[in-house]
Amino acid sequence: MSAEEKRKVILDIYHESKDVYTEKEIIVLATKAGVNVNTIPDINTSLVDDGLVDKDKIGGSNFFWSFPGKRDRLLQLEHEKVLTEIEVTKVKLVSAEGKLADAKRGREDEDGQRAKKIARLRELAEEKKSMEGELESLKENDPQVLADLKKELNLVTDAANRWTDNIFTCKSYLTKKRGMSSKEACTLLGINSEFDYPEDKISTRKAK
Repeated sequence: MSAEEKRKVILDIYHESKDVYTEKEIIVLATKAGVNVNTIPDINTSLVDDGLVDKDKIGGSNFFWSFPGKRDRLLQLEHEKVLTEIEVTKVKLVSAEGKLADAKRGREDEDGQRAKKIARLRELAEEKKSMEGELESLKENDPQVLADLKKELNLVTDAANRWTDNIFTCKSYLTKKRGMSSKEACTLLGINSEFDYPEDKISTRKAK
């Protein structure tokens, strides 16, 4: 006989008789019902601990009893508790789904152009770097070529600055409107803390 079967046998004794017993009396009745005598006190105590059997001490003796309605009431209370927990979980789930949707909106590429902007900015940076090198090699050459190259370099620089503005605008939106940290925004945009306008980087390098 399993422990659960023993619990049922002892509980049925209480419910069928609807009487009050001492521990000695319940041991005798449970033994007659086929429960191992050595396990009855522990099983009876577990029923008390679970609230299925009531216990009271009168004088020097402990008395035990349990009525069918008590188990039904406990099952009802447990059912109500589970229903309450389900409702609370539903509310938490809705809240979590809302936060997740909001987080996803914060990471969306709203105009579908962010990746292209970043790629184009990198192209312009490489083109600018190449032109700067060419400019250095042409400083002592034809003045007109040099003037034209400077003009083209300025155009590229302006374009790079506009793309940089776009990136900083995206970063500002993510930090101020979506609550991201500066580090999180940089990671999302594919930039690091050293990201800056091209001319600022040039000035920094010259200063060094």
